[in-house]
Amino acid sequence: MTGTRVAALGDNVWLRFAVRRGGRLLVSVWVLLTAAFGMIHLIPGDPVRAALGPTASPELVEARRAALGLDDPLWQQYLHYFRDLFTGNFGTSLGSGLPVAKVIGERLPATLEIAGYAFLLAVAIAVPVGTAMAVLTRGGRHRHAELAFTTTSAVLAAVPEFLIAIGLVFVFAVSLGWFPVAGRSGPESYVLPVLALAAGPAAILARITRVELLSVLRADYIRTARAKRLPAPRVYLRHALPNALTATLTLGGLLLSAMVAGTVLVENVFAWPGLGSTIVQSILAKDYPLVQGVVLVYGLGVLLVNLAVDVALALLDPRSTIRES
Repeated sequence: MTGTRVAALGDNVWLRFAVRRGGRLLVSVWVLLTAAFGMIHLIPGDPVRAALGPTASPELVEARRAALGLDDPLWQQYLHYFRDLFTGNFGTSLGSGLPVAKVIGERLPATLEIAGYAFLLAVAIAVPVGTAMAVLTRGGRHRHAELAFTTTSAVLAAVPEFLIAIGLVFVFAVSLGWFPVAGRSGPESYVLPVLALAAGPAAILARITRVELLSVLRADYIRTARAKRLPAPRVYLRHALPNALTATLTLGGLLLSAMVAGTVLVENVFAWPGLGSTIVQSILAKDYPLVQGVVLVYGLGVLLVNLAVDVALALLDPRSTIRES
């Protein structure tokens, strides 16, 4: 009976999928944590001396190093590092003296807001635009529209977020005065940072949506739907678009990870009080415990987004999960 139950579990595709993805996540998290630990010891300079200043006495520096455990053997610091992480202790900021977890907790919502809004805006723009361009240019029609779309989207995708941010600030904040230059002071202060983050990903997603939809529109079942004289909106929106969104969803998850990383530069352009500006300030101040904590949060965010994309794709297309298993 036990053998039968084990065999049944082994034949469960979704269980194997969960075990495989969970194992990859654990290995990735271990690599991330180890890399963050090694970063502190590979960066040149003494973080304690940088935090206390050049005038601090050697005795004070040594006492501070001993209090932080930096005089312990490396393997012992590594074990203490993992122990502290599993107990929720991310260390103490060398600059402010506040717990790193508290600093991250105060700054994380601001970063998640602009990254989340930018992702929603990118999808809201990309899917309709990509769909419209696929319908408009299918079969080689409207070459001028296709050229204009591909050129514009390629330029937007190639320009870095911080250059788009600087351009938006110059035009809409400095020249026209429509939006604030910097800060997080109200709904209008979200517009430019969100646009700066969303512009490039929206262009990439729109191109992918168009290409995938053009491929789907050449499929036999679409020809059958047209032969049945189904209304065009039903053919495009109900039959074609859902089958074209798998690649868009995959790329969208990767772009969401890139958006979170892109907040580092965009937040500094707009003086946005999130993790992006925090990590730059902490690097300049050599506040390594805070740098380490922020890097961990960014890395874990990317890993969780990728896991969510894997799960969503498995739910949308279970056959791919069976083939991988």
